[in-house]
Amino acid sequence: MDLIPSFSVDHTKIIPGIFTSRVDIVGENKITTYDIRVTRPNAEPAIDVAAMHSLEHIIATYLRNDPDWKDYVIYWGPMGCLTGFYLILKGNREPKEICNLLINAFRSVEDAEEVPGASAVNCGNYLMHNLVIAKWYARRFADYLTENADNPKIFEYPKSERLVTEDGRSFFDS
Repeated sequence: MDLIPSFSVDHTKIIPGIFTSRVDIVGENKITTYDIRVTRPNAEPAIDVAAMHSLEHIIATYLRNDPDWKDYVIYWGPMGCLTGFYLILKGNREPKEICNLLINAFRSVEDAEEVPGASAVNCGNYLMHNLVIAKWYARRFADYLTENADNPKIFEYPKSERLVTEDGRSFFDS
């Protein structure tokens, strides 16, 4: 069975950044999934669950209201490993092209006075939010992106190579 693109990434080498995870063709349109990696997998602690939930709400609201981007946003949501988010956009832009959008989205968290949609009516787990810790992660990641915007490594996925023997056995080499 083939590994899905996000599992073919060498998680021992990935650093925080913005990466193209996959590009799909739907009809005549390209749809791009971006890996927005906020922490370094297996080297830094996972993002606090309640803070991750708050980041999801605030940034999804920001992205879906940004006048230049709202018509391109399909999805914003957390990774199961709690090290980042997936952003799905219409079109196919290079990760560097969406860097300012993400800096602004994460900066918007710092200005938030409340978490949008954090009520029993609007959210399936409305008590699980932590705006204070979300602001800390948001500031940390926005500063990191700003300081490293000229570093190509924050936009290039470290891929694992899948070696296949003559008899069809698969091995991974990074």
